[in-house]
Amino acid sequence: MKKKHSYSSIRWLKRNFKDHFVKSARLNNLRSRAWFKLHDIHLKYCLFYRGMNVIDLGSAPGSWSKYAINIIGRNGHIISCDINTMSPIPGVYFLQGNILKEEIFSKILNRIKNKKIHLVMSDMSPNITGIPSIDIPKSLTLAKLAMKIAMLTLYQKGTLLVKVFQGLGFLDFLNKLGFFFNTIKICKPNASRNHSREVFILARDFKK
Repeated sequence: MKKKHSYSSIRWLKRNFKDHFVKSARLNNLRSRAWFKLHDIHLKYCLFYRGMNVIDLGSAPGSWSKYAINIIGRNGHIISCDINTMSPIPGVYFLQGNILKEEIFSKILNRIKNKKIHLVMSDMSPNITGIPSIDIPKSLTLAKLAMKIAMLTLYQKGTLLVKVFQGLGFLDFLNKLGFFFNTIKICKPNASRNHSREVFILARDFKK
């Protein structure tokens, strides 16, 4: 028996097939269209510099880590983590597991040791249902987790870049970030689909 596809999944497949950034990612042998989102943000806000140390949460399939390591170079370090598998990237330490689990978080902290973490970036996303009342709270839970990790690992003046869905609870999260970072920007990269609720919050100048 053939498996039936839901209307929403068929619509997603059609939209993805026509997506300019999906096509560009394939043509340029990039891991995903997420590469373009980070590229847009970096061009506007100069996120990366040589020799910095980065934590990449929700890293699979690896577009953000690959983008970042090309800029920070061999003297920098990237610790990436995802619940899904990720093909190796030279210069990137990848840890597969659920960051919600204490053992995985402990492994990240052990890997950091005495390194100064300059940037925590999170592209973590829940499994999308298409129902805002379900998707938005889950997205906020992941964003709050990224913030917690940033507060435990960032050095003073460090930066957090985190994806979150706009909706109920978004402004509260934004205001909470304002207590711990001096500068807050909301970014909507060109590669983010217009209909999507996703935005990226760039919080800079961490108050240790």
